[in-house]
Amino acid sequence: EMESKVSEGGLNVTLTIRLLMHGKVRGSPQRAKGETVKKMREESGARINISEGNCPERIVTITGPTDAIFKAFAMIAYKFEEDITNSMSNSTATSKPPVTLRLVVPASQCGSLIGKGGSKIKEIRESTGAQVQVAGDMLPNSTERAVTISGTPDAIIQCVKQICVVMLESPPKGATIPYRPKPASTPVIFAGGQAYTIQGQYAIPHPDQLTKLHQLAMQQTPFTPLGQTTPAFPGTLGSVAGKQRSFVVLPVPALTLFPCICPGLDASPPASTHELTIPNDLIGCIIGRQGTKINEIRQMSGAQIKIANATEGSSERQITITGTPANISLAQYLINAR
Repeated sequence: EMESKVSEGGLNVTLTIRLLMHGKVRGSPQRAKGETVKKMREESGARINISEGNCPERIVTITGPTDAIFKAFAMIAYKFEEDITNSMSNSTATSKPPVTLRLVVPASQCGSLIGKGGSKIKEIRESTGAQVQVAGDMLPNSTERAVTISGTPDAIIQCVKQICVVMLESPPKGATIPYRPKPASTPVIFAGGQAYTIQGQYAIPHPDQLTKLHQLAMQQTPFTPLGQTTPAFPGTLGSVAGKQRSFVVLPVPALTLFPCICPGLDASPPASTHELTIPNDLIGCIIGRQGTKINEIRQMSGAQIKIANATEGSSERQITITGTPANISLAQYLINAR
């Protein structure tokens, strides 16, 4: 009964739904300096608030009766689809990517959303046609998880309705520590004696003081083995195969790394191979659930990473990393971080 009332938008219950968005993504609701958000507020009747601060991520909080929330989500989903369509007009891409939104849900409600043996999330996927993924890990310094929804706008709207039903039927247990995005901490890359920061998919030369830091880094010890630290320096330092090329990545919070590590920093440096051995009991946290973590490391570093199968009687697994020296250094850093 509750499900039918909610899906029709007739259950006058006030809900709060939180969305996680990248602050500078083209087409996100805050793009037009509040004009888009103002229109959404007026037409949906929902209260829509966007977190402030110099953060790469923003939390969009949508509060109101269920019908107002669904109208707001419909407007957001169709706005995103419009921006995808506009961006494709200047692109050679032939297939249209789905609209993707990330909800932030208290971890104590995620079990109900997944259901016994994954039954509930499977039912939502099949009945709405949307893809739904619940993150295995909680967002940093919080008790919330990201729930990623992708599909057509109509599929997303139906999916949000079903998620609202679950949230109404299974309220959060205990106190919830909300996720608050941290201020931007930009990754810094050094190549060819120059410091760069990443902006979008391009490398921007960084101020001189970081280039001096790089020159100091070239005099330091090579990349530290897994499980050891370099107390003399806050980042991870490396020189590869004795060449005069060094690479430093300063620590950055999760989720602020960009997926593309700036092609063209070096003029086609030769590919090489590096091997690591990892204890069996640590390999799971590097691979992640269904390979999600190792795939992130591959994407962020640009390196090819192969993990050998376990051999009987051995307590270690071999990892082979192939790519440019910069790719290998970043892959090593990310594996160490895991």
